[in-house]
Amino acid sequence: MRKKFQNKIATFVVTFLLMFSGFYYLGLNYVPLELYDTQVMPANQKEDFYVTQWCKSDFGRKEAVLWDMTRVDCLTKDYAIEFDFAKKWAESVGQSLYYSEMTKKKPAVALILSNWADLRFVKRVERVDKDIQIFLIKAF
Repeated sequence: MRKKFQNKIATFVVTFLLMFSGFYYLGLNYVPLELYDTQVMPANQKEDFYVTQWCKSDFGRKEAVLWDMTRVDCLTKDYAIEFDFAKKWAESVGQSLYYSEMTKKKPAVALILSNWADLRFVKRVERVDKDIQIFLIKAF
């Protein structure tokens, strides 16, 4: 009888811990989409497709070459925007900060989301630097 009671308590504790960790994980990854400029585009395209669709000649300059021969994906009057798939968020943040410093414009990243799970990478960009403008491209 005592063994059954201990098993029920252990099961309850484990279940509670799993539920709590799940809520904590979801809370860390919650990104309110209404806070970001989001565009819906076709799935399964190369990065260059999204840059071309986004960075029209009236909006900015595509593949702007800097004096050190690096290329900004899209250079606008306000932002140096780096495009990348969401899973490569760290690379895009680094490049955006570098381009921002070189051009004296604000840093921005355009993250291409391939599925809903990619929203966790948006939260990572937020944690790194609150001054980076984030644009989302929903490509799924």
